[in-house]
Amino acid sequence: MNPGTVSGLVNGNRKFSVYQLDRITEAMGHPVGYYYERYIPECLADASPNWRRMSPFLESCAKLNKLDCIQQVVDMLLDKLGYATPLFELAEQFFEDGLYEAAAILYENVALSENKQHSERLALCQYRLFQSRQGDDQEKNYEAAVQFETYVNRLDVIVQLDALKDLVNTYRKLRKWDKVNKFAKILGDRAEIQYKLGSQQHKKEKENPQNPIYSPFVYWAFSYLLQAEVCDAKKDYETGFKHIQKYADLNWVKEEDETTLKWKHQFKEWAEANTYLNKLMSGEVSVLPDYIAYFSSKKDEILPALDNIVEAANRYNINVDDVLQQFEAEILSLMEEQENVGVYNQQFFVERFTHFSKELAVYYLHKGMFSEGFRFLLSCLEKSTAINNKSYILECVRLFESFRENASSDANAVYRNLISEVDVYEE
Repeated sequence: MNPGTVSGLVNGNRKFSVYQLDRITEAMGHPVGYYYERYIPECLADASPNWRRMSPFLESCAKLNKLDCIQQVVDMLLDKLGYATPLFELAEQFFEDGLYEAAAILYENVALSENKQHSERLALCQYRLFQSRQGDDQEKNYEAAVQFETYVNRLDVIVQLDALKDLVNTYRKLRKWDKVNKFAKILGDRAEIQYKLGSQQHKKEKENPQNPIYSPFVYWAFSYLLQAEVCDAKKDYETGFKHIQKYADLNWVKEEDETTLKWKHQFKEWAEANTYLNKLMSGEVSVLPDYIAYFSSKKDEILPALDNIVEAANRYNINVDDVLQQFEAEILSLMEEQENVGVYNQQFFVERFTHFSKELAVYYLHKGMFSEGFRFLLSCLEKSTAINNKSYILECVRLFESFRENASSDANAVYRNLISEVDVYEE
C-alpha cells in the first residue's frame, strides 16, 4: 500500500477494505481473518451500510469458514431495505463455489425476509437449503425434505424438474414409499407437459440459465422407474411391471442427438434389469441365472442386485450360498469401498449397503451360520447408528435379541458398545 493510504487508515480518515486489512494482518505475522471480529463493529456497522465493502468481506469470511462473522453482517443488512437481492445473488455464488454452510446462512435470512410472500426467490432459497442440508444423518435429511416439499410448486417450472428429482431421491433413500410415489407422479406429469410444449419451449430452455439438467423425457422415464420401485416395495408386481414397460420403450422420443440416444439405451438396460428383479421378487426363482448373467459384468449393479437376491432368498427361503460365494470378493470389496465413493452417491451407497448387511444377517442367522450372521448384523447396526437410521437400528436390535443365545462373547461386547452409542446419541 502507498504511504498516503496507510496514513489515512492510521489517522482514521478512511476505513479499511478487507483486502487492506488482510495485507496488514499478514505483515503483522497473524493469520488472515485474525481481526475480522473487530472489523465488523469498527468498519462495517454504519447507519448506511456500504455493500462494496461488505461483499468482499463476506466472500473472505466464506472462504475462511468464519460463519459467525457472516451471521453478524447479515443481521445488520436485513434491517435495511434493498439488501435481500444482493444477499441472494451472493448466496448463489457461494452455493456454486461449494461454500454450502456460508450460503445457507444467507439463504436462511433472505427466506426470513420474504417469509410472508409467495415469491419464487423464497422457494429457491428453500430449495438451496434443502440441497445444502443433505448429509449422513437420515433423520435430518427427512426433516429437510418435509420442510422443502411445501415450496416445490412455487419454483419456476424449469427448476421444478430438478427439484422434484432431488426431493424424490431423498425420500427414495429413506424408503418413504408413499412420498416417493406422490412426488414421482408429479415429476412425471410436469416432465410430460414440458416435453409436449415442443421446439418453441425447447428453444427458450436453451436461453434460460436455469435449464433442467436433463431433457424432459429423462425425468418422465425416471418417474416411472420410481413408481415401479414403489410397486415392488409394496409387492404389487403386476402394476410394477406395467410401469417398467413404459420407460422401456422410448421410441416416441424423436431427438437423435448423442445424449438422447445414451439415455434411451440406459433406460432400456434398467428396464431389462428391473424386469428380472420384478419376476424374482414375485417368486419366479427360475429367472435368477439370467439376472446374475446380466449384472455380473456391471460393477455398479452388483450391490443392488446382490441386495435384491438376498432379500428374495429370505422371502422365499431360497438357498443362494453359491451366489454369495461367487461374489465373495466383490462383497469384501464393497465393505472396503464405503468411504471411497462420491458425496452424493455415498448416501445411496451407504443406505443400500446397510440394507444389504441386514438382509445378509437375516439369511445367515436363519441358516445357523452365526459367525457370519452376527458379523453383518453388527456391521448394519454400526452403520445405522452412524447415519441415524432408527428403523434399521430397531430391526438390528430385534434380530440380535432373537438370536442372542447364539452370540459369542465378542459379539455381545461389540453389541453392548454399539447400543451405548445409540443411547448417547438419543440423549
